[in-house]
Amino acid sequence: MNIENRNEKRIAVALGDFDGMHRAHQTVVTGADDVVVYCVNNKFSLLQKSIFQKRFPNTVFADFEELKNLKGEEFIEKILIGKFGAGIILCGFNFRFGKNAGWSALELRKYLENRDIWVRILEHLDFDGEPISSTRIRKALADGEIEQANKMLGYHFTFESTVIEGDKRGGKIIGFPTINQHLPDGLVVPKFGVYETRTFIGDAEYKSFTNIGIRPTWQVSKPLCETHIFDFDGNLYGQEIRVEFLRYLREEKKFSSIDEIRTQLEYDKSSII
Repeated sequence: MNIENRNEKRIAVALGDFDGMHRAHQTVVTGADDVVVYCVNNKFSLLQKSIFQKRFPNTVFADFEELKNLKGEEFIEKILIGKFGAGIILCGFNFRFGKNAGWSALELRKYLENRDIWVRILEHLDFDGEPISSTRIRKALADGEIEQANKMLGYHFTFESTVIEGDKRGGKIIGFPTINQHLPDGLVVPKFGVYETRTFIGDAEYKSFTNIGIRPTWQVSKPLCETHIFDFDGNLYGQEIRVEFLRYLREEKKFSSIDEIRTQLEYDKSSII
């Protein structure tokens, strides 16, 4: 086999924690064709695992028990070469691995420089003059800066969750029926308040707005997502529904009457249409 043909068949492995798979992460995983995404940190605070798997079907999720005591050399030999047969390795400039994160990306490249395995190290990607990071995105979400978070993510912050039964006040009393969902465990909770959203039911996309919080007027013990879907009438109980967040509209507030709630929701809706 000549070198040109062999190079075409190299297996590319992208390494990283990939929490959220934000724009900087995406430069890593698009650094080669048909790349295997090896996700070494399975926290998923920005993009839940079920959506991650749909968007990046070539992902392999690390087994922490398999990795936690491996030295740097063992990680390279047992995982990258032994498990994946990697011919190309892609990672960010700040990627660290091995027991106690003892090895750097540059040490990985040096170790493999005489093994005919290419190591491509991607530099940071900036947004507003600073490197994009999961930490920055989590802070933006906590501050209600959803549009900034989305620009760093490269997509709309989103979740999918089962629709649960609520108290039915929205439809029967107020005239704004809602679907109730809990945020998936582990996912960052955005700033409480009302957001312009898009809701996906099957292949259809609907305008909507979503309140995240504890509903000061009636109170709930656990943060709840209540979404009013425009121009939709149907029973979604028990279904997995995806909601994307576009814009922060306002903070939660306590209302003194049903009419006051209705007036506010009509205003919220008009600001989206």
